[in-house]
Amino acid sequence: MKTKLILILACLTALPTAIADSAHCGTEGVWIEILGAGSGELEDGQGPPSFLLWQDNVARLIVDTGSGSSVGFDRSGADINDVEAIALTQLHPDNSADLAAYLSGAIAAERSTPLEILGPDSNQAPYIDTQTMVRRLIGPTGVYPQLAVLLKPSKPLGFRLKLTNVPATGSRKWARYRSPNLRLLAVPVAHGETPAIAWRVEIDDYVVVFAGGFNNDKDIIRSFAKDADALVASHAIAEASRGALRDAFALPSELGKVAAAADARMLILAQRASRTRGRESLSRGSIENFYKGSVLFANDGECWGL
Repeated sequence: MKTKLILILACLTALPTAIADSAHCGTEGVWIEILGAGSGELEDGQGPPSFLLWQDNVARLIVDTGSGSSVGFDRSGADINDVEAIALTQLHPDNSADLAAYLSGAIAAERSTPLEILGPDSNQAPYIDTQTMVRRLIGPTGVYPQLAVLLKPSKPLGFRLKLTNVPATGSRKWARYRSPNLRLLAVPVAHGETPAIAWRVEIDDYVVVFAGGFNNDKDIIRSFAKDADALVASHAIAEASRGALRDAFALPSELGKVAAAADARMLILAQRASRTRGRESLSRGSIENFYKGSVLFANDGECWGL
């Protein structure tokens, strides 16, 4: 049923023994767990952006791997062997810093199936594409060369990586990932000079769109997120923001317009910066001038059921 909206404070399941064997989010249905709701600042009290998508108590997809998110993943009780893919919205450290931790953890967990990493393409310095980033991170001459075996055609450690560059320029929709559980689609979004993409996840009868950071100049999310059950977007700037920040992020009022035009069932505001914390009521008012659905301000450790 699509009328259900449930929040579980996932951190409660970190308590010892009493509920150690219980489901972290929910035993049935599709859930979005917030592994990181912050912006990467060192004074906002939250982890950088990262999300875990659950299906019937099985972790299927990680979206962004902000620093510290692997700790939240561990506490969630999720099994890295169940995760089909890691999808990155951009390659900023805030969104990708914990990638090596996940890969090292997958080796320790004796993963045996391939793991796909998908993220934006780029041919404009100083930005690099996803394949290049991963190879520089764990290649033979990379930061962690001991993980280079994951890039070899054979599987000496039980699994190998599949790296996919997704176009981050233009306006064409990418739709080349499908499994028995998930269908992933992506579209380039404007985020200042940073190559960035939004992800649309179709799972069971639900649609979740991870828009990440975007300035809405392309006005593409309204159609890309059409009829989404949840639209997850960055709430990094206040309504009064001007200048360079407006080149990277949409104002709260624009997020409301996009969510309304998409007819999204709920709007989850993540990547909450210190400049927007404490102004939630003002942001909500700007959003609700246009959008009448549920507006949720994300925090680390929360689970939202669809």
